[in-house]
Amino acid sequence: MPTIIVGLDGSPQSLAAADWAAREARQREASLRLVHAWEPQPHAYVPLAGSFTPAAIEEEHEWAGQMLREAESRLAKSHAGLRITTVQTAGPPAAVLLTAAEDADLLVLGSRGLGGVAGFLVGSVALAAVARSRRPVVLVRAGEHAADEHLPDGTGAASTDTPYRDVVLGLDLENPGEVVIRFAFEAAQRRAADLRVLHGWSPPPSHGYGAAFDSGPDAEPAEQVRHRLAEVLQPWRDKFPDVQVHEQAVVGSAGRHLVHASRDAALVVVGRRNRRALGGHIGPVTHAALQHASAPVAVVPRD
Repeated sequence: MPTIIVGLDGSPQSLAAADWAAREARQREASLRLVHAWEPQPHAYVPLAGSFTPAAIEEEHEWAGQMLREAESRLAKSHAGLRITTVQTAGPPAAVLLTAAEDADLLVLGSRGLGGVAGFLVGSVALAAVARSRRPVVLVRAGEHAADEHLPDGTGAASTDTPYRDVVLGLDLENPGEVVIRFAFEAAQRRAADLRVLHGWSPPPSHGYGAAFDSGPDAEPAEQVRHRLAEVLQPWRDKFPDVQVHEQAVVGSAGRHLVHASRDAALVVVGRRNRRALGGHIGPVTHAALQHASAPVAVVPRD
């Protein structure tokens, strides 16, 4: 059975991530594993003894166990029939989560929201996981609710009974990555959602911005980009005929356009070069999406 891993530390953002992961597990007919990684805290250290006190370590262990049990119980009530397991492991959180995700289909983590400003505040553990994971990682901001993935109802109120908002894919035509495209199409298919594909590009220095790209001889570079985008997506349209695709070749920073599109998205999907041997790398487009998108962001490693 497919497995989704979610990192849980009791914070609002990790609880939101657990809720999102549970909904995703139901869609994928997967199991859900709640993982808590903990390290002895400074308050547990006794300088004269030169060690961490067993009592303090045991207290941390008991708190983690109770937190996991409560989360498991809450999710089981909300998602009847979902197979849920819990694991708590001592060790550096990023390393523990990366190891747990090795045999999983997806790793889901929480990121603090920026208060009234849409977006994420991505912590060091989440960034390390995104940069080094061989599996797709989804970041979910604090305050994310199931209704946020759906269009509002006829009165403008939040609802989970309405269709899903679009899945948005940021596509790099230089190295599109089949695994990234497949992830986005499958996410849209599971949600019966439209897929909006954005590719950002820069015009040649001899060309200006604006209307020149839509008419006259200067329209040729833009037309070539649009043709290439359509060419890359056509085989995937054929494989996923039920997914309605809207493609856009936009001038300027792809990251900026993705952030704007995320305001009306159920999920944003971006790729990342798989450079784990070099310590991981997050490109500027992915970094912009992680820091400023207002929807959950899936980062998919590609070769």
